[in-house]
Amino acid sequence: MSLTNIYAPLGISDAVFALGEEVLASLTARFEAIDRTAEANQLKVIASMQKNRVNATHFAATTGYGYNDFGRDNLEKVYADVFHTEAALVRPQITCGTHALTVALSANLLPGDELLSPAGGPYDTLEEVIGIRPSPCSLKEYGVSYRQVDLLPDGTFDYEAISKAITPKTKLVTIQRSKGYKTRPTFSVRQIGELIAFCKAVKPDLIVMVDNCYGEFVEEIEPSDVGADMTVGSLIKNPGGGLAPIGGYIVGTEACVSRCAFRLSAPGLGQEVGANLGIMPAFYQGFFLAPTVTASALKGAVFAANLYERLGYRVIPTGSESRHDIIQAVELGSREAMVAFCRGIQAAAPVDSYVTPEPWAMPGYDSEVIMAAGAFVQGSSIELSADGPIREPYAVYFQGGLTWYHAKLGILMSLQKMVEAGLLSL
Repeated sequence: MSLTNIYAPLGISDAVFALGEEVLASLTARFEAIDRTAEANQLKVIASMQKNRVNATHFAATTGYGYNDFGRDNLEKVYADVFHTEAALVRPQITCGTHALTVALSANLLPGDELLSPAGGPYDTLEEVIGIRPSPCSLKEYGVSYRQVDLLPDGTFDYEAISKAITPKTKLVTIQRSKGYKTRPTFSVRQIGELIAFCKAVKPDLIVMVDNCYGEFVEEIEPSDVGADMTVGSLIKNPGGGLAPIGGYIVGTEACVSRCAFRLSAPGLGQEVGANLGIMPAFYQGFFLAPTVTASALKGAVFAANLYERLGYRVIPTGSESRHDIIQAVELGSREAMVAFCRGIQAAAPVDSYVTPEPWAMPGYDSEVIMAAGAFVQGSSIELSADGPIREPYAVYFQGGLTWYHAKLGILMSLQKMVEAGLLSL
């Protein structure tokens, strides 16, 4: 049976399929490069698991206090080795990426300290954490001040302004690797390393934290390899490999991670408590699969960029640019196009494919947001998903795909729904 006949029952027209195949034919070299990176990262994970003698006893469930949880403790050694750090905190008690970042910030900032973002404004959900938008228990409420330096018009760092912004009060620098709901470039690990070196040259005792969400295993090195004191992320993104049902990680220096553990649990308890509740197999196996799952998501992002660029849409990054995270932004120009695109992603899902996404007021965001995700794990953005705030330039952010073939179907279906809505013709 031909591929055309396989896609047709799912609602993909001959014209949409043909365009997809035409675009795909030009991506062989890009896909081969993605596979080489995945291979390097896969071997890095395997080497760490072998070094730390992962065995069946590490998959045992613990309850209650979680004292002597050898599986949990060993997993943190595996993470520390893969990220080349002194310590790691990998816990199901960390509920999401925003929570992990909040733990890292609040653990290492004290009243009177200043937090600096040298890469412009933070991701929407951190605005209330910091206190940019007032919220109970924000850092601002606890006496931590905040300063940011916007990027230059070309999306690069304004080093002169950053140097001036670092003062004796500046305690911690936060760098968001991925673009969030912005259309700026994602920063490469090399760029992040250069920024870290510059900031520490100005003030050597600075703590630098990198929000690594969506970036793990996209390159062969991580921010922790280029000087980050803390690298932070979510397990329902890249490193969970689609199997982790919850969780987050913080890797970095012993001093920083230890404080994070005290903040997550309680002073004096730290990493000694926190039962795994039987999800260690998913954490270990998800991390094992993460490099290849991330590669599938990357292929989907590259395919989406090239397909929509061919149709005249602005895409960030472009179809030919190097990739530093799994997110692909497409400026669609209207609310209607965003809705149609997201309905296509939802229609391609294995879960909740019959649901119709609609914009709504999500907690933590200052505008309506539309989200499409038929995921096995709720909110898992390493699974095929698309979302974006309903505001100019009406950009949708596509990411994920546990397999390349699912990502491909989702992109074709997004285009199909836009064609059916009369928003473009092929």
